[in-house]
Amino acid sequence: MEPPNEPHADAAIPQRLAGPPLPATTMEFINALAHYHRGEIARMAGWRDRIDRTTNWAITVVAAMLSVSLSTPTAHHGVLIFAMLLVFLLLSIEARRYRFFDVYRARVRRLERNYFAQVFAPAPELDSDWARILGEDLRSPQFLVTHKEAMSTRLRRNYIWMFLILLLAWLLKVTSSKLQREGSVRLCAVVRGNYSQREFGTGLRLGGDSRGRRVLRLARLRDLADLCGRW
Repeated sequence: MEPPNEPHADAAIPQRLAGPPLPATTMEFINALAHYHRGEIARMAGWRDRIDRTTNWAITVVAAMLSVSLSTPTAHHGVLIFAMLLVFLLLSIEARRYRFFDVYRARVRRLERNYFAQVFAPAPELDSDWARILGEDLRSPQFLVTHKEAMSTRLRRNYIWMFLILLLAWLLKVTSSKLQREGSVRLCAVVRGNYSQREFGTGLRLGGDSRGRRVLRLARLRDLADLCGRW
């Protein structure tokens, strides 16, 4: 008489490899939910840190360009326009990071609003479909805002003030006669220290020799000639 067939030891391997076991008890489900919430909080905080880092870069750019432009009368006002372009680039980068941050924040808020809030203060009206929505979002994650909407949000929160500061500084630079006069006087002093009066006049009239061409590169020398006319 043959012994009854015993289940082979390897028969349970495909079942184990099919996937981890799902929570079978209430305690296991609560533990899984707590770990998931902690993980989503960590990812949300990571993207929040990246957003703040980009904002810090933009503030540093604004401060550096303002220091270069306003502290030096000879600095061209185009420095501030270049700063606006850099700030716009950082705004675009921050908008992309904000889209990722918004996904994780929405998951955390859905979980806290529909589960943890019910634990501490039960409400009669509850969205019973929140778990299915969260599961579908985990299966096929999608951005909740467009890049244009993200840029609009970050512009209203922080970047509008940076653009206004740069714009006011640019207007001050191009309209302040004191800054323009001091810059022109310093430029005249540089020209006087490096070129003689005859070389200066030759460079204005012809611009043909090498020294004259170097003078013409300094600035709009026609306007400078009026200021430096009294040698």
